[in-house]
Amino acid sequence: MDSVRGFIKMSDSSQNKIDIATIRHSCSHVMAQAVKHLFPEAKFGIGPAIENGFYYDFDIGRPFEPDDLNNISEEMQKIIRSDSRFVKTEESREQAIERFKELKQQYKVELLEDIPDKKVTLYQNGDFIDLCRGPHVSSTGKIKHFKLLSIAGAYWRGDENRPMLQRIYGTAFLSEQELKDYLQAVEEAKKRDHRVLGRALGLYSIQESAGPGLVFWHPHGATIRRIIEDYLWTELSKAGYQPVYTPHVARLDLWKTSGHWDFYREYMYSPIKVEESEYLLKPMNCPGHVLIYKSLLRSYRELPIRFAELGTVYRYERPGVLHGLLRARGFTQDDAHIFCRPDQIDEEIYNLVEFALKILRTFGFSEFSAYLSTRPDKFVGNPGHWEKATSALRKAAERANLKYDVDEGGGVFYGPKLDIKIKDSLGRAWQCSTIQVDFNLPERFGVMYIDKDGSRQQAIMVHRALLGSLERFFGVLIEHYAGAFPLWLAPVQIRVMNITDTVAAKTEEIATSLRNSGFRVDMDLGNLLIRKKIFNAETEKIPCMIVIGKKEVENGTVSVRRHGVGDVGVMPLGQLVSQLNSEIEKREVATGQKTSAAEK
Repeated sequence: MDSVRGFIKMSDSSQNKIDIATIRHSCSHVMAQAVKHLFPEAKFGIGPAIENGFYYDFDIGRPFEPDDLNNISEEMQKIIRSDSRFVKTEESREQAIERFKELKQQYKVELLEDIPDKKVTLYQNGDFIDLCRGPHVSSTGKIKHFKLLSIAGAYWRGDENRPMLQRIYGTAFLSEQELKDYLQAVEEAKKRDHRVLGRALGLYSIQESAGPGLVFWHPHGATIRRIIEDYLWTELSKAGYQPVYTPHVARLDLWKTSGHWDFYREYMYSPIKVEESEYLLKPMNCPGHVLIYKSLLRSYRELPIRFAELGTVYRYERPGVLHGLLRARGFTQDDAHIFCRPDQIDEEIYNLVEFALKILRTFGFSEFSAYLSTRPDKFVGNPGHWEKATSALRKAAERANLKYDVDEGGGVFYGPKLDIKIKDSLGRAWQCSTIQVDFNLPERFGVMYIDKDGSRQQAIMVHRALLGSLERFFGVLIEHYAGAFPLWLAPVQIRVMNITDTVAAKTEEIATSLRNSGFRVDMDLGNLLIRKKIFNAETEKIPCMIVIGKKEVENGTVSVRRHGVGDVGVMPLGQLVSQLNSEIEKREVATGQKTSAAEK
């Protein structure tokens, strides 16, 4: 379901009185009833509506098989045709516990035992009754357009020490067209899956012999990463950031001082004993930046100080949540920390928002939204500083014309934050940039500056990441472009191909000339027919292809093709170089949108 996250495409029928979430929740109950009919001994977990669909967790004593989905779907159709009513009842928690004990539904009993309310609500449709707050549609016949999508394992209550249940995902819409559009988006997302394209295009791999969640960047992927890093460092330098590097390990005491050992331990690897000290792989870069700041006594005149690092961190993610580049155990953050005075907060945060949007636009994203998370009940720092920082985040979003929702009380204990989401070419939303104000680390580490009156004042620390992690952002880029990267990012920008052996020398000469002009070029001088060479280049998503035959050699020209477009004509090599350089300089996103024969 992650592959179609954020899909929103509603027709006018979405304005009906029946809420789409209610349809989906009701559909999950119909699915559970169908499973009960086909697997009478089934045990039931939970079945909520989720973004773009619903799921239900089951224990049937074995994994579901693909044929089971078809059978369950057919049974659901029978239930829907019966148009049975959803009947709501209320009873005491104790009565409900006894009811579900009689039904041998231990997962429902466990849920009930954790509910503090004296009364609970149940919903019954036909011969299936479930613990549920609702709401539901009036009857099963109101459900018209649904599809069961996939099967996955899910630990009961998310605990890997508890039983593994079988989760069936499905979706439902208010119209046939909406369902059709969504299923098309699902299929398109499958084609763009970064795990599949990463392997097919030789971009990266995860080697189980080295360990899950650890990314190996192959030459083509590493080339794109280097381009991204070079671009970032250029822009960071312009924006007044200073590069720093910090060690991959540090003494355990550092993480105790920072608070990570107390608040973040479940995501940290076990300590390593070296000599008489214990060391930890770093899950964050921020304590290292604090130590660099503290290595000198800072004056108010020096602030703001901006430290930036492409720092690799290591976090223990549970096996069930690892997902290619999008959720890894080792990854590199485009991390930065800004140390500033309270009077500098407004301008710094506005500059950060503008900087983040500029960077993201360069990579081809144009639609943004944000979440502003405010002070929770438990917090550290001065309430006045919290208000000032929250106000700065709010004003920055508004000045940048960035749409945002407010998550009241959703900030972390150490400060408010603004999270920026991007929309990709399929309309899916991805969490990307984050700006967090931190009052905790400056307090814990005594991060001070000498003010104009000679007094020592506590600096305010701002964490920010523009792309998040390079690995995750690269995964998003792969799916956004379906692996067909724009010319400026492509690992191989140009492939030069000969039609016959008699022009092989000229083909090599042209390739060398292009390399000397700064392009990333490879050659195909094999014995294949030119048609097959072009097919291979299209499959590998090479942005620009040059075909050299006798006619081109005689006329001093090159025949040019573009990925997804086809033949774009014959021209002098110098003209092509000028065109490509202009495209790269502007960092244009794509040339043409036609689908090539190789991709059909």
